Amino acid sequence: MNLKPILAGLSMLAAAQCAWAGVFSVTPVRIYMTPKDRAIAVTVTNEADEAVVLQADVYEWKQAADGSDSLVPSEDLILAPPIIKLGPKARQVVRLARLTPPDAARQLTYRLILRELPEASLSKGINVPVALALSMPVFITPPAAKPLTACEAKREDAGAVFVYCANTGTAYTQVREIIANQNAATVGRFQGGAYILPGARRRIALSAEKPIPAGALQLLVQYDDGSSQTFDLPPL
Repeated sequence: MNLKPILAGLSMLAAAQCAWAGVFSVTPVRIYMTPKDRAIAVTVTNEADEAVVLQADVYEWKQAADGSDSLVPSEDLILAPPIIKLGPKARQVVRLARLTPPDAARQLTYRLILRELPEASLSKGINVPVALALSMPVFITPPAAKPLTACEAKREDAGAVFVYCANTGTAYTQVREIIANQNAATVGRFQGGAYILPGARRRIALSAEKPIPAGALQLLVQYDDGSSQTFDLPPL
């Protein structure tokens, strides 16, 4: 199964309070559990005027040292029921339950993916299934688990700046925004959110309307927990 299209939308989903997939929505979009939680409620709403059938799958979410994502099918968690049938405009509260003991030393990370099971649509005599999917991060976090993130910037191409952020802690962090200023003017920016799991390092490109000047830059990195980091990038 090709999960790249799902992984590509993770940052946008994480920034919303309620995730949408055209015909159904899910809340919360990020699921937080503690080691004491055996289950947590998830609300699924059918926004369409027709019935919808959804299938839930859970994957262990890992990141390589370079920050690339991988999803491995997991039976540590289960959504009950795993098949959800919703009538038009209907809403249902389901339970995401933990089946295995938690880890007292580190955060466990998963992805709950809800996929539509559509009826085949007829297009010029060919049945073409059109499925929608939502991917939600699930974090099971012991009290002592914390992120520890540090960032640095590098110029790798003319007019381009990249920020490298490494998380050496025991819980995830998310870079929500990076702003590069020069002489009080913003010359580069990153927005949208980038998850960094423990032990991973992400390379983040700054976008700009024109090449970023070669002079000294002041960078501000803002994280989803409200903390921030500032540092300077010397001129070329």
